[in-house]
Amino acid sequence: MSSTLITGRKTPEQLQAMREGGKIIARIFEDIKKFAHAGISEKMVDEFVDKKIIEYGAQATYKTDEVKFPGAICISTNEEIVHGIPTDYIFEKGDIVSFDLVVTYKSMKTDAAFTMVIDDEPKGAVKLLLRATEQSLYAGIAAIKGPVKTGDIGEAVEHVLAGARLGIVRDLVGHGVGLKMHMPPDIPNYGRKGTGVLLQPGDTIAIEPMATLGKGSIAYVGNGDEWTIATRDGSLAAHFEHTVLITDGGAEILTLA
Repeated sequence: MSSTLITGRKTPEQLQAMREGGKIIARIFEDIKKFAHAGISEKMVDEFVDKKIIEYGAQATYKTDEVKFPGAICISTNEEIVHGIPTDYIFEKGDIVSFDLVVTYKSMKTDAAFTMVIDDEPKGAVKLLLRATEQSLYAGIAAIKGPVKTGDIGEAVEHVLAGARLGIVRDLVGHGVGLKMHMPPDIPNYGRKGTGVLLQPGDTIAIEPMATLGKGSIAYVGNGDEWTIATRDGSLAAHFEHTVLITDGGAEILTLA
């Protein structure tokens, strides 16, 4: 394994902890899909997730001193893109909601996100938004064939999002993850093949495309809330994310069930 790992050299035990932590996230996401319905508030989901994290033997990374986020999970609804603080807002049928979760398991961090429609199947432009954003995530992962430049990943993500004519959120990026929640390098959702930082087998990164039905520009929102980031034009947004391990021949997704 290269001595120039960007995200830090990890022992086999630490990588296994990330795999186990990733499975905990995947399990909680399945729990959320069953729990989040019209009539349920964002805060109720946050409390539910907080209990599940403890039940599954992990720690809510967002609530640690490393982050100091006011919740166990980020919940971003409709025009909100990321970092949504759970509020008393009660979900309605048709709301588009992104759930972004980081857990710490045996001192290692894993990070993932998904977007769903409350009590309904995505239709029309919303269906395109969710489908293409998720497809762009897997395109970015598929671009990893071993050692890879961040520009290779970004170009693959951008190709799908641009092809779907979605607004690419360029001000927010993926990142290294593992020993800490946010580590170098940045993983933009756009780029040019052959450029950027070289990732080596053993590096662990979070790839997280964010896209909108508008222009992709962002604005902070809320009453004194410096966390929640929404679309400036009020357009709907989607966010999908996996933590992946770069391997000699490709990528291992660590946040799947």
